[in-house]
Amino acid sequence: MELGLVVKLEELGIEASLQKVHDLGLPTCQISTYQPDVFARSDSVDQINSLCEKFGIKITAVWAGWPGRCVWDNQTGPSTVGLVPLETRKERCEMVKIGSDLAKQIGVNIVVTHAGFIPENPMAPLYVGLIPDLKDIAEYCRNNGQWFCFETGQETPITLLRTIEDIGMDNVGVNFDPANLILYGKSSPDYALDVLGSYVKSVHMKDGCYPRTTKELGMETTIGEGEANIAKLIDKLLSLGFAGPLTIEREFTVGSTETLTTELKEKAEEQFVEVKKEIAYLNQILDSRQNRE
Repeated sequence: MELGLVVKLEELGIEASLQKVHDLGLPTCQISTYQPDVFARSDSVDQINSLCEKFGIKITAVWAGWPGRCVWDNQTGPSTVGLVPLETRKERCEMVKIGSDLAKQIGVNIVVTHAGFIPENPMAPLYVGLIPDLKDIAEYCRNNGQWFCFETGQETPITLLRTIEDIGMDNVGVNFDPANLILYGKSSPDYALDVLGSYVKSVHMKDGCYPRTTKELGMETTIGEGEANIAKLIDKLLSLGFAGPLTIEREFTVGSTETLTTELKEKAEEQFVEVKKEIAYLNQILDSRQNRE
């Protein structure tokens, strides 16, 4: 298992984002964007490919976001997050397809997104209408030689499993994010791996605590300081035969550029130091497992 980093292209831009991966000594990354149409342009694609070659970085997945209002909580989230809301679904589904085109141009075979708060009731009209749209995206990704992966978080593991089964295609998988399951109060990561383990194609390393209120999410923490039990999860992933990268995700900027505000720069620099600690923590776990073998 190699380590990687999620980089959010809108925050730092292409060059600074990939530079941070290089500066942290990481061989892989996932790129995340809410504007796939912007970064799928030929000049951006050429820059991404050139910098990856320059820095020796492999991009392992593209997280394809979408336009429109999006509130990451348990109150407004169900009506604003992901592909579930009807008002924005058509436009957002098309944007994920553009994300698939971006991934194809940079040689990436995993496309990830949040479907949103998938209804638990399989008879609900919102769920019934969602499945054909998700299948359409999966078919598009398959034509581009890709996996279409749901990032865990806003739905229970059983609901996500049912969704994958109802789509019924062999290129649909999971980007496993243990902290999201905790932050939204949807499941323990350990149980979620029992349910979804055979579908896991990529993994986020993130930690956090369960929510204590009905509206807000739980608190994200430094890896190893939350309730995800990261060491146990790594063991479980190994037992499932997962050999892909463990991609660190922080929900705020890592690194800094001249365009950032002073306050954000300070926060970014703090996070850069924290991510270095997280890398050391994860390497310690991986080294111990290798020595055990």
